[in-house]
Amino acid sequence: MSLDPVLVMKGQDPMPNTCPPASNGDSKASWEDSKDIHENTAATKKPKSTNLYTCDVEVDMKCHFMKGPVRRARKVEGGIFFPKPENAVTIAVSSRVLFRTEKEQIVFEQQGIEEYLRYQVEHENEPFAPGPAFPFVKALETVNTRLRELYPESEELFDIVLVTYNHAHVGVRLINTINYHNLFIERFCMTGGTSPIGYLKAWHTNLYLSADTEKVQEALAEGIAAATMFMSDKQIEVSETQLRVAFDGDAVLFSDESERIFKAHGLDKFFEHERENENTLLDHGPLKSFLELLGKLQKKFYAKGHRLDCPIRTYLVTARSAASSGIRALKTLRAWGLETDEALFLAGAPKGPMLEKIRPHIYFDDQMFHVEGAAEMGAIAAHVPYGIAQKYPHKKSTNTSK
Repeated sequence: MSLDPVLVMKGQDPMPNTCPPASNGDSKASWEDSKDIHENTAATKKPKSTNLYTCDVEVDMKCHFMKGPVRRARKVEGGIFFPKPENAVTIAVSSRVLFRTEKEQIVFEQQGIEEYLRYQVEHENEPFAPGPAFPFVKALETVNTRLRELYPESEELFDIVLVTYNHAHVGVRLINTINYHNLFIERFCMTGGTSPIGYLKAWHTNLYLSADTEKVQEALAEGIAAATMFMSDKQIEVSETQLRVAFDGDAVLFSDESERIFKAHGLDKFFEHERENENTLLDHGPLKSFLELLGKLQKKFYAKGHRLDCPIRTYLVTARSAASSGIRALKTLRAWGLETDEALFLAGAPKGPMLEKIRPHIYFDDQMFHVEGAAEMGAIAAHVPYGIAQKYPHKKSTNTSK
């Protein structure tokens, strides 16, 4: 199975059946067709803290049976505030992975920037359909809701930044789409074609998801956790109440040290190396910091007695063998003060069937054949272009080192 960032994904529309579905640019219907929209606005009380960004407006919009799509404004209760970037877990998401923009991408590639901008303005009242990162972002918002219930004035929340190469003119359509899907995204970064990497650092970005592998590699080189997401032709349903994040081991949570041994000297030498270094910690990989942040938020739920119903669950899914090479990975995580809720050592077995059962909102792996295997089962997977594996062809193998 071959994946490409601009291939079509048959994503599910999360909106209720009473709301007509969003389009990816093909529908001629617009929010302007909706005539019977009711909005109620009322001031809300600000949080006690004086150093928070506050939102003082409550907007509730009903959805009616209509021929055209109906714009839905988010409902804000209790004075929702925006955490400062240095205190939040900042997730930067490209518009090309949050929404389906494949038709617009074709216009850009075939007709150029001016025709692309004209097309976007002409269709700015047509919402984009959900892309591969959409379920992940919705799950982040679910966690935020639970955190706000337990810690009303805490700034330790997920903060989502929409990052796009688009010109500011396209911002109107993006804002309309965000409101249509009732997403809580207020921070935008529209770079007009320039690299967003410098802005990512200014936002204190903890994770960057994009369809552009080169930009993902730039982010990784700057020490920012990052991964490439893809449009797939199949996607399984995921939990609406619990964020599930799965990680590969080597070259994702850990460095590619052991992977290099395997690539250079084979499986037997790899096992020997792991036995000899069982008590030597692996160095950190590019996604270790993100697991660390997830663990920190999990402990906030544990502290309030919510270990068993924690809305965050993490998984280690590795091709390592448990007895032969798994112990070093587990000892490393323990020494870091980290843990995953579940650990699957597959000893070279395909990861796709396991991921189909886990149903993660996102799975991170450094090897494309594992990403493709996950996608074949409908699991949402992202490629981390890091480490020695990037120098080898992306093809299925019997690699059991990671």
